[in-house]
Amino acid sequence: MDSSEPTETGTGTTSTNSSVCGVQYEGDPVVISDSELKGYVGLPPFAQDKFYDTTPIGVVMGLAWTAMGGATLYVEAAPVLEGSDGKGTMRTTGQLGDVMKESAAIAHTYARSFLHHRFPGNNYFNKTSLHVHVPAGATPKDGPSAGCTIITALLSLALNKPVAPGLAMTGEVSLTGKVLPIGGVKEKLLAAKRSGVKDVVFPEGNRREYEEVPENIKQGITPHFVDDYEQVYELAFRSRDAECRSVDAGQGAGQ
Repeated sequence: MDSSEPTETGTGTTSTNSSVCGVQYEGDPVVISDSELKGYVGLPPFAQDKFYDTTPIGVVMGLAWTAMGGATLYVEAAPVLEGSDGKGTMRTTGQLGDVMKESAAIAHTYARSFLHHRFPGNNYFNKTSLHVHVPAGATPKDGPSAGCTIITALLSLALNKPVAPGLAMTGEVSLTGKVLPIGGVKEKLLAAKRSGVKDVVFPEGNRREYEEVPENIKQGITPHFVDDYEQVYELAFRSRDAECRSVDAGQGAGQ
């Protein structure tokens, strides 16, 4: 706007002072309902990435960095062959890049080792061929930060347990189970917030980056900082066990 152009003020008069551009409204309050909001401001700038209300067995929500502010990223694991024909192998789909394929291979090895030591009688991985998919298949994906998510999806399948509701995670995992720092903490928090996530697992090495994120982005999300996969397992499955025991106890008391 040119500095000499008159501007309208809240009183209906005009002013040539280009520094005054505000409008004052003194009428009755304007109430806009949810159904009318789109007509005033248009469609949301970001679509919600969440497409599971409750994640089924073998499915875990991860978090990804994108140039558009982050995205939730589901990892889905399913059995291909069970019983004597299963070879204990795993295939991946979803346009995964080389780094993410390596993360998947590490996750498979670690999940097998974890299951063997924690549940010696569970031979699920030895007798089952697996398929891991990361929707959407048309979108290329890469990076190491899905390690925690892939391991948890595989263990969910092997233990026949869904993960705790409202949980998302990010973190690279080494062959020994160490959870390593990732990038894009702020963007991943934005993605979690858009999808209504309540609990997010972050590597301990990202605590400083988390503390630098504005409070309005962190509001409503509980962070859980971990440095070993054992801690991720406790958050993903032990809290679910405690929830089930609480429900069972309540039902027993009512009988």
